[in-house]
Amino acid sequence: MRIHVGCEMTYELAQVTPMILTLNVHASRVSDLERPDFLQTTPSVPVEGYRDSFGNWCNRLVAPRGRFSLRTDTIIRDSGQWDSSDTAAAQIPVQFLPPDTLQFLLGSRYCETDRLTDIAWSLFGSTPLGWARVQAVCDYVHNHITFGYEYSRATRTAAEVFDEKRGVCRDYAHLALAFCRCLNIPARYCTGFISDIGLPPPLAPQDFAAWIEVFLGGAWHIFDPRNNDRRIGRILIARGRDAADVPLAITFGPHTLVDFRVITDEVAA
Repeated sequence: MRIHVGCEMTYELAQVTPMILTLNVHASRVSDLERPDFLQTTPSVPVEGYRDSFGNWCNRLVAPRGRFSLRTDTIIRDSGQWDSSDTAAAQIPVQFLPPDTLQFLLGSRYCETDRLTDIAWSLFGSTPLGWARVQAVCDYVHNHITFGYEYSRATRTAAEVFDEKRGVCRDYAHLALAFCRCLNIPARYCTGFISDIGLPPPLAPQDFAAWIEVFLGGAWHIFDPRNNDRRIGRILIARGRDAADVPLAITFGPHTLVDFRVITDEVAA
């Protein structure tokens, strides 16, 4: 299967503005690209790439004052298979976890484990360990939160999501991450493209999406508390502890986002 993915963002900038963009397909999928998804800008400016501390590919640039657009565009080859699952994947005791997973047990900017530990254990302490416990977390989060773009708020934390019971995909991810960490299960935040391939209409507007990966049975596994189902064509851009680690765009100055488009479409054979 071939999938056309990309995005375009247009800003109005009041002054010359440095920016950091995390918009390229993750290194784990680069070999599937039919052409590089270079970041392109209008007007053209120099772009410098680097890898952050989580291994994500980032670009930095200085945008001029006025209207400024940036875009990515590529075709990626995909297996066409639904997200995999392993219901037998076991939870690993903390003392036996690999060292590189331990940071994903800790509280972070949007995931206040200290505020949610008692709640997590009261809700899920009697559920079976392993895959079933994580699925119970995702089922609860999926049903607890009402989705709506009008509920988007960049400062909302997992504890606030729990109290307010509304949000967007990043809020679902943050609450599920916090609960998993409270239950001693390493969990990390993911952002990228999710397609509607294989789903019946009506289809939701295309957008970037957030999901989680959880460490069970010696491997990282995908869970999606927002949609709470498996998908075809889930394409990773970046991973981190939470959304604070992997913002798609950081602008170091006043700005207005005037246009925003995301493409995730199957290419006809």
